[in-house]
Amino acid sequence: MNGIGAHEVIIETPDHTKQMQDFDLPHLEKVIQTYQIRSLDLKKDPRLKYSMIFKNYGREAGASLYHSHTQLISTPVTPKRVKEELKGTQWYYEYKERCIFCDIIEDEISRGERVVAMNSDFITLVPYASRFPFELWLLPMRHSPDFDSISDGERQSLAQILGLVLKKLIKGLSNPSYNFIFHTAPNRFPHPGYWQTIDKDYHWHIEIMPRLTRPGGFEWGTGFYINPTPPEEAAQFLRDLTV
Repeated sequence: MNGIGAHEVIIETPDHTKQMQDFDLPHLEKVIQTYQIRSLDLKKDPRLKYSMIFKNYGREAGASLYHSHTQLISTPVTPKRVKEELKGTQWYYEYKERCIFCDIIEDEISRGERVVAMNSDFITLVPYASRFPFELWLLPMRHSPDFDSISDGERQSLAQILGLVLKKLIKGLSNPSYNFIFHTAPNRFPHPGYWQTIDKDYHWHIEIMPRLTRPGGFEWGTGFYINPTPPEEAAQFLRDLTV
């Protein structure tokens, strides 16, 4: 493995007093477009295999700066946790011949009880067996493995629903610290043959994790999580909350 990588800090606003939940729709759409532009640019470097976009908001989530920002880190390897998710989706596709995330979306829409918000292009839900209270997944309706392939219309829809759910979290949970992470496919180009089935079996998404509880020894020792809030109750609370 080469000792190479990239670490970028994306300053979301010149206004020190504003946070992402305060942005209007055009502003948030520009932030997301910046994520997309930088992700596509880093893909041009053949030494980099994976790029992760993430945000730490608040001290409990690991934020060291108050000014609103997001980070993008590219690595010369695909991280272990990402590989585990990719292998899991690949196994499901081989077994079912369907994308697991597409199946989750269809099932959650039919049930409705864990859905927080939807628009024409995206759905936000509290996942079944959530690891953390009020954990959220934001998924595109259109199957795609790559975040940076979103269209102009999808980018606007993403800004709308991301802004909405962040406002709900901030208002409903009294401004909690949170992390969000973009889960997207590795850089296959120019790596021919790398994750060959990924276009069919993987589905990019965003995971949002409010920091309301702290993992303890049991969680670190087993990889199992104790969540005191049923996902159905969390979803209903956020769904019914007006912002």
